[in-house]
Amino acid sequence: MKRVLIIHGPNVNLTGKREKEVYGDINYEEINNLIKREAAKLDIAVKIQQSNSEGEIINLIHSAENNFDAIIINPAAYTHYSLAIMDAIAAVSVPVIEVHISNIFGREDYRKTSVTASKCKGVITGFGPYSYVLALNAVKLLEDSIGG
Repeated sequence: MKRVLIIHGPNVNLTGKREKEVYGDINYEEINNLIKREAAKLDIAVKIQQSNSEGEIINLIHSAENNFDAIIINPAAYTHYSLAIMDAIAAVSVPVIEVHISNIFGREDYRKTSVTASKCKGVITGFGPYSYVLALNAVKLLEDSIGG
């Protein structure tokens, strides 16, 4: 069974309460339940973490080495400027998939840049909470394609 670390970045815990026109009505707990259901279907074990702290997110990324087979991360606002999170992603051998609930490329200009994406295996953006579902399926496809 593959092990995947899910990292929700700052303010993701407020999903369903804030900016519903951008992030939708589904709340944080419902997103996590959706992730758990999809992971079970795919025979993937998930550990879900959320942090509003850049340093804590970096520590979570570091902890994935030798403990997880992949990371799915929504860096949230850190996407656009955290070179430290980008460097942490680059420092681990674990494949990382970046996800976003909203389509960052359809939003304000400053949100159209992801400094973290260049160190990720891929990016899934704009599918609401299903961005996480698609990322889990991508992990499974990567596993199948390399005989994992």
